[in-house]
Amino acid sequence: MKHFKRFGAILGIIVILAVFCIPMVFAFGSGENSQNAFKAALMTAIIFPIILYAFGMAYKIWGKKKLQEEKEIENIVFDVGNVLVKFGWEDYLKSFGFPKEKYEKIADAVFRSQTWNERDRSDFPEKEYVNRMVESAPEYEADIREVMRRSSECIKEMDYAQTWTKYLKEKGYHLYILSNYSTYMLEQTKKNMSFLKNMDGEIFSCDVKVIKPEPEIFQLLIERYQLNPQKTVFLDDRADNCEAAVQAGMKAIIFKDFKQAAAELEKFGVK
Repeated sequence: MKHFKRFGAILGIIVILAVFCIPMVFAFGSGENSQNAFKAALMTAIIFPIILYAFGMAYKIWGKKKLQEEKEIENIVFDVGNVLVKFGWEDYLKSFGFPKEKYEKIADAVFRSQTWNERDRSDFPEKEYVNRMVESAPEYEADIREVMRRSSECIKEMDYAQTWTKYLKEKGYHLYILSNYSTYMLEQTKKNMSFLKNMDGEIFSCDVKVIKPEPEIFQLLIERYQLNPQKTVFLDDRADNCEAAVQAGMKAIIFKDFKQAAAELEKFGVK
């Protein structure tokens, strides 16, 4: 294919040079029709590049449109936690230096609790969720409140997040965010998400009061941004969320790491 393109380019240059040289041949010719032939050749030399440019532009426009129509995937939807940012709550909690038993009880009361998951819906003020966590381990109230106050420290953007999404955006894909995220955490961390500028749209659970894997949040994404589910792929680190995306008609990839996800996307023609 590469050699064919090279041969075509060389042939094109030869044709263009020939077109421009023809008027010179007639200019020095003799005979009754030499001047008319010269004028005709000169007009051809002028008009030919214009026609060539017009065909080139038409091919570029229609060829690109046809390529887009043939794409299996047009839209890529990202979860945020453990996909574009690292949600490293274990290391964060260990940084407090709690004894093992205390660590486990606080982990159960906070990060491993149903309250933490419901917090992403943000139906109530932050203090209400913190109070519920304290109720689970009242003997560690002061520590739980401090852990929650600084909880945004467990969020760090992945080093590939910005460049990866920028690359996909430049390739012509439409990018979206669909993430479970609490109001408090979003207010604390959104300014550090450099990849958001590459997105065509975003839905955070705290803004719509619905959380994954509830079907409503996927339908909201589809309707708000008028997505074709069959040409949409969803990346999430949780299998239940990916299953919900499949039920909504999308393709889905259970995210494990960047290389694995990129390889899975290639199977859908995303390169």
